[in-house]
Amino acid sequence: MYRRSFIKTAATLATACHLTCNVRAHAASEEKLPFKISLAEWSLHRTLRDPSKNLTNLDFARIAKREFGIDGIEYVNQFFKDKAKDENYLNEMKKRADGEGVKSLLIMVDGEGSLGDPDEAKRNQAAENHFKWVDAAKHLGCHSIRVNAASRGSFEEQQSLAADGLSKVSQYAQKSGLNVIIENHGGLSSNGAWLAGVIKKVGLDNCGTLPDFGNFFIRRGPNPEEYDRYQGVDELMPFAKAVSAKTHDFDSEGNEVHTDYVKMMKIVVEKHGYNGYVGIEYEGGKIGEMQGIQKSKDLLVKVGRELQKA
Repeated sequence: MYRRSFIKTAATLATACHLTCNVRAHAASEEKLPFKISLAEWSLHRTLRDPSKNLTNLDFARIAKREFGIDGIEYVNQFFKDKAKDENYLNEMKKRADGEGVKSLLIMVDGEGSLGDPDEAKRNQAAENHFKWVDAAKHLGCHSIRVNAASRGSFEEQQSLAADGLSKVSQYAQKSGLNVIIENHGGLSSNGAWLAGVIKKVGLDNCGTLPDFGNFFIRRGPNPEEYDRYQGVDELMPFAKAVSAKTHDFDSEGNEVHTDYVKMMKIVVEKHGYNGYVGIEYEGGKIGEMQGIQKSKDLLVKVGRELQKA
């Protein structure tokens, strides 16, 4: 009898705790901040690739809303690579997002070829490979696809080649009212001035940037070269249609140890007047992904409150 009573009480407490946590998550998500918070699917890349977790891309919207109270999501095509033209699968993604009251914001596209390839045939093929993701994003109700601007050659040559490939994808996306946004993602794309120059060369309103707070390594390895992240974000924000809040490690007070978030968000919000979605992209390995996402959200909320007071 005592055992049954204990189990019943424990179950009741667990349910109450779950409900309380959800209420707190939703309360935080509804708090008025000078920007909105979204979740990038890459934050869960290890979880989604772990068969023991039994979670897939289709669970992403539910996790974002129910676990973190986040109502905007950013997909990564790697987790549904063969589904870009699968209408039934896309319908199920949309149904689940709609059912959770979650907005599908963009698809991060990788692995479709180099849009700045010096070989014209390969560059054109890469552009065409991205078209299906524009269509998929339109189907899901997204506003953008995120692409990369990798190329080879001199500074100026790479700008021209990347602009050519990006122009082709952007022109295609114009027909659907979608944006093509480029992330600083290694090589010269992590040079803020170079990438800003590419956007200017394209010269289309629907071609913009996705500034990432942490992707400013032009070269890694034994002789690394890193671009100043604050300067880079500042240079990319005039063209930003989304922002990626990269996090890795946190100190005892919950601050990101590699990026001064107050300084960075002042650039984003105060200097450039951005009030759209800021996407959590936790990429650390010292704590679990769920904990890392929560710490990232807590940090953004804390910084948002500070900016509100200023």
